[in-house]
Amino acid sequence: MSAIIEVDNLVKEFGSVRAVDGLFFRVEEGTITGLLGPNGAGKTTTIQMLLDLITPTSGTIRIFGKEYASDREAILQQLNFSSPYVSLPGNLTVYENLLTFGRLYGVKELRKKIDELVDFFEIRDFLKKMTYNLSTGQLTRLNLTKALLNDPKLLLLDEPTASLDPDIADRTRQLLMRIQKERGVTILYTSHNMEEVEEICDKVIFIQHGKFKDEGVPAELVKKYGHEDLNDVFLHIARQT
Repeated sequence: MSAIIEVDNLVKEFGSVRAVDGLFFRVEEGTITGLLGPNGAGKTTTIQMLLDLITPTSGTIRIFGKEYASDREAILQQLNFSSPYVSLPGNLTVYENLLTFGRLYGVKELRKKIDELVDFFEIRDFLKKMTYNLSTGQLTRLNLTKALLNDPKLLLLDEPTASLDPDIADRTRQLLMRIQKERGVTILYTSHNMEEVEEICDKVIFIQHGKFKDEGVPAELVKKYGHEDLNDVFLHIARQT
């Protein structure tokens, strides 16, 4: 199985603070892989580097076998990102945001695609609402809708079900597993909900203090550490210095 993401000896320093410290991992094509760690472990900084929003201090990132220095446009055309903590233009309506991003992505039959996703994420009732007036849960659903507009081959999802009602969160997980199986989409997934991670992820990668700590199939890691569930494994690794 080929790797969609390859991270090797990745370092990011902010002044005297080393947020990511020699990190390495691979995400295989067609998998849902969890990137896990406590707050401050370096997950967000890593994702920002994977999106080329910030530049690594050192180390290499390859996505689809390419590097941003030479193939930035080709990489970005095939991926997308969603996080409830990232703001979309608040002075646009929900529909205007989707139209704007869809046009930026060059989506064909854009209005049809928007209709399909709008119904799935149940956001039709507030399509005309100004984005700055949305609740946290509504923003989460809008971000997910935006992230799927261009049928990406790679999805980077940061807490994608945060603030969603349980039924919408469950439907979102089912959608992600369906597009993984039907379209071969590769997903890198961060979450603090270990039950969710156990349900959806083929593999998980644990990081702490910006360093790789362990990886494996959730059930195998639970057995390896002698715990009852993945949450106990998470706590065990988080307590390590």
